[in-house]
Amino acid sequence: MVTFKGSSVKLAGKEIKVGDTAPKVELVAGDLSLKSVGGSTGKYQVINVVPSLDTGVCATQTRKFNEKAASLANTEVFVVSLDLPFAQGRFCSTEGIKNVEALSDFRNKKFGESYGVLLDGSPLDGLLTRAVFVVDPQGKVVYKEIVSEITEEPNYEGALSSIK
Repeated sequence: MVTFKGSSVKLAGKEIKVGDTAPKVELVAGDLSLKSVGGSTGKYQVINVVPSLDTGVCATQTRKFNEKAASLANTEVFVVSLDLPFAQGRFCSTEGIKNVEALSDFRNKKFGESYGVLLDGSPLDGLLTRAVFVVDPQGKVVYKEIVSEITEEPNYEGALSSIK
């Protein structure tokens, strides 16, 4: 169950479980090109999902993954939101984010639907919930956390310890 400030919220889309093949989804990068996440890439992928980089908790979450990602070998780290790529780029530039690639699901919400993290029927309706997925080099989900209270941070160590 997911809550926003204590009130229950629904998630739309297909639920992904640990052991599932991570759906390959194209998102929009800062230069408006398309970048895929999920699927087999030969590297670990940390997919850090936030409602909006314009909020304190989302900014903190992205900064912490940026800091921790610097030491990860054979790993790509992404932050996915529905923020426009221009806003994501401004945030990353201002915050000195260099180890996390910001990607936007603004065009069709395909990521939100494919990973089951699209908020449905709450004050944040239509945004993505707070979540972390770790995908192994073969494309399998090896870690999943849908943060139970959207206003709280994820378990960083839990996610990072799933990378071997």
